[in-house]
Amino acid sequence: MYSSSYYSNSNSLLNSSAVSNAVGASVWIIISLILAIVGGILVYFLFLSKKNEGKFTGFVGWLYDFLSFKKMFMEALLKILYLIIAIFITLSSFASIGTNFIAFLLTLIVGNIVARLAYEFALLLLVICRNTTEINKKLSRNDDNKQE
Repeated sequence: MYSSSYYSNSNSLLNSSAVSNAVGASVWIIISLILAIVGGILVYFLFLSKKNEGKFTGFVGWLYDFLSFKKMFMEALLKILYLIIAIFITLSSFASIGTNFIAFLLTLIVGNIVARLAYEFALLLLVICRNTTEINKKLSRNDDNKQE
């Protein structure tokens, strides 16, 4: 009799603890969302405004360029990711060398070719973005010169 009431009490304690943890997490998520919205709006209008362009130096200047997407970091990340994937494909292909030599060759050759093509496609999108940005800057400079 004591043992069944002990287990029912401990189960209710566990359930109430789990519920209170879930409620606490939910409240924190809502507070985080509100703070993120307010913080994002304040940073955008107070720090990233056009009047602040070129005003900052050092780390704050780097942060301004980073948050306003003046510099793209995706190219370096893509290169690192490609190297990791290529090494992984090459090393993991050796797992099938003892069982099926053709699967080993296909994984080694075709896997690396597919990885390279996917990397080049992603890099091509970045190059198109960079070239479009440069063309846009040159056109806006030409428009400014014509208006003067």
